[in-house]
Amino acid sequence: MFKKILKVVGIIFVVLIAAAIAIPYFFKGKIMSIAKTELNKQLNANVDFKDVDISLIRHFPRLAVAIEDLQVINRAPFEGDTLISVKKIDLALNLMSVIKGGKMDIYNVSVTAPRIHAIVHKNGEANWNITKPDTVTTTATTDTASFALSLQQYKIEDAMISYEDEQGGMGLLIEDLDHQGKGDFTQDLFTLQTSTEAAAVTFHYGLIPYLLRTHTKMEADVQVDNKTSTYTLQKGDVTLNNLQLAVQGFFKMVNDSTYGMDLTMKAPSTKFKDILSLVPAIFMKDFDKIKTDGTTAFDGFVKGTYSATQMPAFGLHLDVKNGFFQYPDLPKPVKNIQIALNIKNADGVPDHTIVDMPSAHLEMDNTPIDMRLLVKTPISDMYVDGAVKGKLDLSKVTQFVKLEEGTALSGILDADVNAKGNMSAIEKQEYDRFYAAGTLIVSNLLYRSKDYPDGVKVNNLSMVFNPKNVTVQKFDGQYMGTNFQANGEVNNMLAYVFKNAPLDGKLAVKADQVNLDKWMGTTTTTTTAAPDTSAPFVVPANLDFTVQAQVDKVHYDKLDMNNVSGSLLLKDQTVTMQQIKANALQGNMEVNGSYSTKNTPLTPDITMAYNVQNVDVKETFNAFNTVQKLMPVGQFLSGKITSQLSLKGKLGKDMMPVMSSLTGDGNLLLIEGVLQKFAPVEQLASTLNVNQLKNISLKDIKTYFSFEDGRVKVKPFNLKAGGINMLVGGSHGFDQSLDYVMQMTLPRSIIGKQGDALVNSLATAATNKGIPVNVSDSVHLNVLLGGNITKPTYKTDLQETAGAAMNNLKDQAATLVKNKVDTVKAALKDTIQHVKNQAIASVKDELTKQLTGKKDSNTTKSQPLQDAGKQAGQAVKSTLGNLFKKKNTTDTTRH
Repeated sequence: MFKKILKVVGIIFVVLIAAAIAIPYFFKGKIMSIAKTELNKQLNANVDFKDVDISLIRHFPRLAVAIEDLQVINRAPFEGDTLISVKKIDLALNLMSVIKGGKMDIYNVSVTAPRIHAIVHKNGEANWNITKPDTVTTTATTDTASFALSLQQYKIEDAMISYEDEQGGMGLLIEDLDHQGKGDFTQDLFTLQTSTEAAAVTFHYGLIPYLLRTHTKMEADVQVDNKTSTYTLQKGDVTLNNLQLAVQGFFKMVNDSTYGMDLTMKAPSTKFKDILSLVPAIFMKDFDKIKTDGTTAFDGFVKGTYSATQMPAFGLHLDVKNGFFQYPDLPKPVKNIQIALNIKNADGVPDHTIVDMPSAHLEMDNTPIDMRLLVKTPISDMYVDGAVKGKLDLSKVTQFVKLEEGTALSGILDADVNAKGNMSAIEKQEYDRFYAAGTLIVSNLLYRSKDYPDGVKVNNLSMVFNPKNVTVQKFDGQYMGTNFQANGEVNNMLAYVFKNAPLDGKLAVKADQVNLDKWMGTTTTTTTAAPDTSAPFVVPANLDFTVQAQVDKVHYDKLDMNNVSGSLLLKDQTVTMQQIKANALQGNMEVNGSYSTKNTPLTPDITMAYNVQNVDVKETFNAFNTVQKLMPVGQFLSGKITSQLSLKGKLGKDMMPVMSSLTGDGNLLLIEGVLQKFAPVEQLASTLNVNQLKNISLKDIKTYFSFEDGRVKVKPFNLKAGGINMLVGGSHGFDQSLDYVMQMTLPRSIIGKQGDALVNSLATAATNKGIPVNVSDSVHLNVLLGGNITKPTYKTDLQETAGAAMNNLKDQAATLVKNKVDTVKAALKDTIQHVKNQAIASVKDELTKQLTGKKDSNTTKSQPLQDAGKQAGQAVKSTLGNLFKKKNTTDTTRH
C-alpha cells in the first residue's frame, strides 16, 4: 500500500515537473504575439524585443513572463532616438487568465536596467507622445481591459533617466536608480510604501544647477487615492548627500498632461556641513573627517498646476552665515563664507522668475572672492546685473581642498568683471544700453590629472569684456604636445551663459604640430581597455563658431601632413571643413566637406570633396582604409596620381564610412606608374608567353568613376603598354569583388608559341565554317576579370568560342556593346553579311584605330572618351570570329 502511494506520488510529481517545463513552451508564442501586437498597435514608434522568457518555476504557482531587451525607438520628428530601452521586464501573471484568453491579471513587476531619454523640443514637442489616438471608443475599452492589475509590489533596478526640456530650460539626469514599492493596488484607497536610492542626481533649471551628481535617498509612505488620482505624502524623508529634508504635500494627476501639486521641503538641521555636502568635489573626499562651522537655513516649495502651458509657483531660499571648513590634514581653511540666495516665482509664469543673490563671499588664505547676481524676466528679455572679483593662486588650492589623486594645479586667475542690462540691447546691437567691462586674466596655468596625463598648460589668456563682445587678446599654451597661439572674439558670451544661446564667435589658431592619434585617443595604450561602447562625437547644438587654423605638421594614423591650413565652421550641429589644404603623400591636397549629427547622432551624415595632386599611389593606399575599398588595385600599383572626388553618405558607430551609403563620383589620372604582381594579368601573361604584361608601365591614364549601391563603377578607358592596346571597364564592390572586362589587341610578334598555336586553331575553325581568313599581324582578346581582389579570376574566349563564333557574331557583338561598355550611344545596325565581308580587311588597321583612338588622315574630328565603347563595338564586329564572346548566354560581366 505504502509503495503504491509512493508510486502515485512519484508519478504526480513527474507529471507536475513535466507540466512546469512544457506549459511555458505551449504559451510562449501566444504571449509574444500578444505583447508585440499590443505594443505596435498602441504606439507610434518602432517597438521590438529580443525574446520572451516564460517559466512556471520562477514565480510558482504564478506564470512568470519576462520580456528581454525591449527597445522603443522614436519616429519623426525624433527619428532614430531611443526613447526607452530595458534589459528585462519580469511579470508574474495569473496562469488561468492566460489559458482562458481574455484579460491577464498581473501580480508583480520587476524592471531591470531601464534607460529612459525624455526630450521636449523648443517648439514644445515631446518624444514620449507616441500613443496613437483612439479611433473607436469601444475598441480602446476592450484593449485596456485585456490587462488587469492585481499588483502587490514592484521593483526597478539600475535605472537611468534623462529629461531635457529645451523649451523650459530644464534638465534632469538620474543615474544608478533603484526603486521599489509595495501596496494593494486592487484597492481604491491604500498606502504605498516606497524606497528609492540614486547614486547621482543632476538637476538644472535655467542658469542654476540645483543638484550636481548628488547621492539621493528617499523613504516615503504615499497614500494613493485611485478615485481622484491623488498621491499624498504621509511620510517623506529625503537625503541629498549629507543634507536631510522633510517633504510634505500632495501630487494629483488631473489628466494625461496636467498635474496639480502642493509640496514643501525644509532642512531640520542648521549645520553648514550639511549644505557643504552638496559640493561634489568636497563631499567625495574624506567628508566625514572635515571640520566645519557656521549656520544655514534652507527651504523651498512647489505649488500649483503643471501642464504644457502652465508651471506651478515655486521658491527656494538659502542662507549661509560665517561658514568655515578645513580638512584635518590640510594646512589652511576656507573661511568667512557668506551666501544669500533667493529664487522665487509667485504665479508660475516662467518670465516672472527672479534669481537674487545679493552677496556671496569667501576667503582663501585671506584672499577674498566676491560675487553677486540678479536675474529678472528670463524669457521675454533677460535682465542681468552681476559681478565677480577675485584673484586666486591656483597652486594654493591644494592647501584648502583635496583634489583627485594624480591631479596637479597651478597658475594665477585674476577676474574683475561687471555686467548690467537687458539682453535685447546686445541682440539689437544697441551697446550704449548695456554696460559690460572688466578683464579675465590667466597666467602660467597648469592642470594635470588621470584624464589629462600630459597636462593642459595655458601660458597666457587675456579676455577683455565690453558691451559688444568678449575679445580674446591673447591665448597661448600647450596641449598633447601641441604648442598653440590664438586670438579672436566671442560675440554673445552672456547670452550663451544665461540663455544657452549658440556661442557666436571666431578664433584664429596657429600650432606647430598636432598628433590626432593622441587627441582622439587612438593610441595603443587603449587596447587593453574595456570593450568600446562609445558613440560618434556629437556636435553641440549651441555653437556658431568659426576656427581659422594653420598647423605646421599634422599626424593621423599612417598619414603625415605639412603646412595644413583652412577653416572649420561649427554650426547647427555640423562641422564644415572649408578649403583644408596640406602637403602630404609626396603631393598636395585640398579637402572640403562636412560632418553632421543633426539628423542621426549615431550615424553621422558626411559630405566630402577632395582634390589631390601628384600623390604617391602606394602611400595613399596604405594611409587610408577608405581608399583601399574604393581603389583596391592600388596595392598593385606604384607611381603618382591626381584625383578629384565628391561623395556623401554616413559614418558608422566606429567612425568609419558605411560603404553601402556612399554615393558620388570622381576621376583619377595616373600620371606615371607600374602595375605589378596583379594575379589575373600575370596568369594571362604566362598563358600567352607575353612578358610585357607582367610589369605594365603606365602613363597619363585617366579614368572616370562613380559609386552607388555598394559598387565603384569605372567607365571604359584606353591604355597602351608595350605595344598592347587595351580598353578596360567594369566595376568592383566595396566587398572587394571584381567584375571587369579587358579588350586587348596584341601584336603577334610578342605572343609566345602556345598563344600562337591557339590563334591558328581559331583561324582554322573559321575557315571550316566557310569564311576564308588570313590571320593578320594582331590578335584580339576579351578577358573577363572576376572573383575577389585577394583571389581574382580571369576568363578568355580563346578555346571556348571558335566553333560558334561566326554563326553568332552579330548577336554576340551587340550584347558585348550593350552590356560590357556603358558609354555606347547607338545600337549596331550592320548585317552579318557585312561583317563577314569586312572581317579580314579591317582586322588589323580598323581595330588598332578604334581601340587606340587614332584617326584616318582624312578624318577631321576625333571621337571623345565617352565614345570608346562604341568604337570597341565596331572593332569587335570586324575581328576574327568574334573571339570576345562565349557560348554561354549568361553575361557575368554586365555592369
